[in-house]
Amino acid sequence: MKNSITCFCLLGLLFINTLSAQDQIKLQEKYTAHNKGKFFVSWGGNRESYSKSDVTFKGKDYNFTIDNMTAHDKPKGWHVDYINPASMTIPQTNFRLGYFFNDHYSVTIGVDHMKYVMTQNQTANVSGEIHLPSSEIGSVHNGVYNNIPVDFTNETFLTYEHTDGLNYVHTEVSRFDDISKIFKIGNTDKIQINLTEGIGFGLLYPKTNTKILGKDRHDDFHVSGFGTSIKAGLNITFFKHFYIQGELKGGYINMQDIRTTINTEDSASQEFFFFQRIIALGGIFRI
Repeated sequence: MKNSITCFCLLGLLFINTLSAQDQIKLQEKYTAHNKGKFFVSWGGNRESYSKSDVTFKGKDYNFTIDNMTAHDKPKGWHVDYINPASMTIPQTNFRLGYFFNDHYSVTIGVDHMKYVMTQNQTANVSGEIHLPSSEIGSVHNGVYNNIPVDFTNETFLTYEHTDGLNYVHTEVSRFDDISKIFKIGNTDKIQINLTEGIGFGLLYPKTNTKILGKDRHDDFHVSGFGTSIKAGLNITFFKHFYIQGELKGGYINMQDIRTTINTEDSASQEFFFFQRIIALGGIFRI
């Protein structure tokens, strides 16, 4: 009996010592050593560039395409609107909420709030037909167009923008790699540098502001198409929980159902490439 009790006590001490050793290892291990199970959220701003795009406009009395239309973004610059809840949609912003399902890979949902503005001071070729009733303002542009140059500084023909905005609602899968050793950083719980790459896919949910041939605009949110993207960036994490991240992001957008006027018969379609430069601030934590 005594031998059994002694054996039981020894096993108990061994178990306690094992747990204590494991606790010591956990205490010595840095918080930043593992990402699995962590959540993160970020908010930032962007600048965009767009490729030229062929844009087709269709309606009851018109069907024409603008070839190689140029467009640009609408930057706000450094401004309090980025953190003012009442005006956060005015600048170009990026929101992201993510989760690490292992130490290197995360999945996120996010919204890239971009702005797309047709360059008004341009001349582009137009092909198609316009046959509006003579009582309408836009009837001055009636005719058959066969690759005809049109000066769009005359705004009665067209103004066209996705400024509230070109909303890319997407999910991404990203990889993170700690490269702090390259910069000879010993304590990554104070500062950690990560390289990140990712791929995304999502829907376009723009609020399109268009005045075409003098018609009343639609100006409401509408699911208009899809997009896909790839990115690469640098993440610098401070004191385990706070980070700043810079990214370069490129993608493809295809919108075949853009609402342009209050008439459901009127629509536009286009496809183009975009390139974003993003700076975001965020936090990373375990629940």
